[in-house]
Order: sequence, then C-alpha cells, then structure tokens
Amino acid sequence: MNHLTTDLIKALAEKQDIEEVFRKHLEAAINSLLKHELTVFLDYEPYDREGFNSGNSRNGVYSRTFKTQFGELNLEIPRDRNGDFKQQTLEPYKRNNDSLENFVIHMYQKGVTTDEVADLIERMYGHHYSKQTISNLTQLAVGDLEAFHKRQLQERYVCVYLDATHIPIRRNTVEKEAVYIAIGITEDGHKEVLDYTIAPTESAHVWKELIQSIKERGTEHVLLFISDGLKGMTDAIHSVYPKAKHQVCCVHAARHISSKVRVSDRSNVMADFKEIYQAKDRDEANKALKVFSEKWYKVYPNVVRNIESNPRLLTFFDFPSSIRRSIYSTNLIESFNKQLKRYIKRKEQFPHEDSLKRFLVTQFHDYNQKFGMRCHRGFNEAKPEILEMFESIQG
Repeated sequence: MNHLTTDLIKALAEKQDIEEVFRKHLEAAINSLLKHELTVFLDYEPYDREGFNSGNSRNGVYSRTFKTQFGELNLEIPRDRNGDFKQQTLEPYKRNNDSLENFVIHMYQKGVTTDEVADLIERMYGHHYSKQTISNLTQLAVGDLEAFHKRQLQERYVCVYLDATHIPIRRNTVEKEAVYIAIGITEDGHKEVLDYTIAPTESAHVWKELIQSIKERGTEHVLLFISDGLKGMTDAIHSVYPKAKHQVCCVHAARHISSKVRVSDRSNVMADFKEIYQAKDRDEANKALKVFSEKWYKVYPNVVRNIESNPRLLTFFDFPSSIRRSIYSTNLIESFNKQLKRYIKRKEQFPHEDSLKRFLVTQFHDYNQKFGMRCHRGFNEAKPEILEMFESIQG
C-alpha cells in the first residue's frame, strides 16, 4: 500500500478533505521531480563532494504557484549557480496546465496505464477522457517503442557496456525481471543507449541475442565490451564480434573477492587488489599482481588462483591511458541503472510489459539527448589511438 492510499484511507476515516490529500501528494511529487531534474542536469547527487568540482552547483530555489482542480500548488523551482538549468516539468510562465493531450502522452510514456491516466485527469482537472480517447492520443508513444528498436546505429563503437537491472513487473503475479541494457560510446566519445530487452532471468544466451540485434542494425565494429563476470559472456560476445575484446568489471571482481575473505583481512586484501587495476600500466599491474599472489596465496589460494586465471581482468590496459578509468568497470552503466531504480520506486510496479517498455524508452531518449553530443572524459585525447585500433581490426 503506497503513501497516497494510506493517507486517503486515513482522510476518509477522519472525514477530512480528500482533495487536500491529493493536492499535497501532487505538490510533493512535482517538487521531487523538479529536484531530480536538477540532479540529472548537474550529473551528481546533493552533498556529493566530487560534484562540487564540476564547475556548477545548486543555488537554492524560487517559489511559484500552479493551479489544478485540487487547488493551488506551492512549488519550489531549483536553480543552478551558472544559470544554465531550465526545468522541463512545467512550461515557463504558465500558471495552470491547459495542455491535457501533452500531459496524457507524458504520463503514458512514464508507464501509467490508460485507465490510470483517465482517472487521474478526472480527479485533477474535472475532465473525463475515455480509455479509447487516451489510447488514440498515445499511439505516438507506441510507435516510438518500435522505432527505438529499429533505428540505425553507428558503424563503430569504441566500447559497449552490458548490464542487467531487475525491475518488478506484473504477469498475473508481481516478480522482478531482468532488463538487459547496452550503452555504447562512439569514437567521438558520445554515449548512447543502444538497445534493451526484458527476460525473466539474466543469461548469456539472451545477451547474445541483444548483441546480435546491435550488429543487425548497422554496428560492424566494437573494440571492447565491458560486463560483469556472468558465465558464458565472452563466448556470447565473440560469436557475434570475434575481434572484439572483453573486459570483466574489476569492481565486480573486487566484490567477489571481498565475499571470499575474512572480515579481519578484507580491508588489506581489497587495498592490495586495487593496486592491480589502478596501476599506471600493464607492467606495473603485473608486478602488483605478483605481490598480491605472494602475500595472500597461503591464506586464500582459491582467491589468488581465480584472479591469476582470469584473462579478461586487465584487458583495459590494451587501450589508451586517458580512457582506462572509464572502461575497467561497468560503473558508467550501473550509475544509469541506479537512476532508473530511483524513478521506479515511485511506481512500485508495472502492470504489464508494455507499461515498463514505455517508461524505459522515455528514459533512454532522455539519456541519449543529454549525452549524444557530449564527449565522455578522456575520449578526445584518445581519439588518434582509437582510430588506429579500428584500422587494425578492419585491415
């Protein structure tokens, strides 16, 4: 039971004003969305110390009112220090929402069902939209789902990050299912969500199908795939892109090691392992690996053997030094998946697969628009070497 339902039951029991309950929840939801918009724009969370050095920061709020059927909302519009942030939740200078068609499409894209949209509009604005009318309005969003899967991709990507996140979805009963997501970085350093698929569990077989779909849509060459340590991933990748390299996420490897050692040894073991993947070059990494092995083999022989026998752990050293920090882990795509989870917490569950797909594609479009023309750190400096690497695999 969500907070709105709980408050409504309490209001009914105590004979309170139900419209005021809706007004408060709507006000809180919009203010929360506005804060999140600024977080996405700045690309760091509040109180994140690393974000303070980004060149821009939060700069308080200004107040604004917004009229709805429930009454007037008191909104706090966040500002940034540089004055570049322009919120998209509400149209500038508008004091009420008279564009119901745009509202319907927006809510539908976020994963709200047609019945829920119709009910929400009637409660908020006093207008009744039939389910069929809303379905007609949302055909554009449905077509957008198909277009996302069919769009032409770039011919070459420096790297492709692969990661699955688990989201609750209803199929008679509610269970979490795996959403497979692939994010690529072009030779110009631009990030893009390439494709996605949904399956009950994560498997290398489904990843192979998704990778195959990327190739079928025009991507001929990928230098590097980055993923966690799921069994069979290397074979799945090489069955489609035999010349591509595969990097197993060092952060995932560190978590696995952490679970295999005693708590009393954990900090020392993890510090020594970090010396390996944060070395300045492969030679230094190999020296650090030798030190790690000699120090910990007698205590944790299986841990040491697993590290030494993993040929995908130090692949990133084959690439230019300026981008290594970005490609030794799946942190880039995991950060995006965490953002999805924050949005999803408000929804609690999706009533069917189409609802989830609409929500996902809307988030993917937002991500691609934001990062489609920005060069990811280090890729501009690495471009000459990257072009040489493409030439070598195409030759």
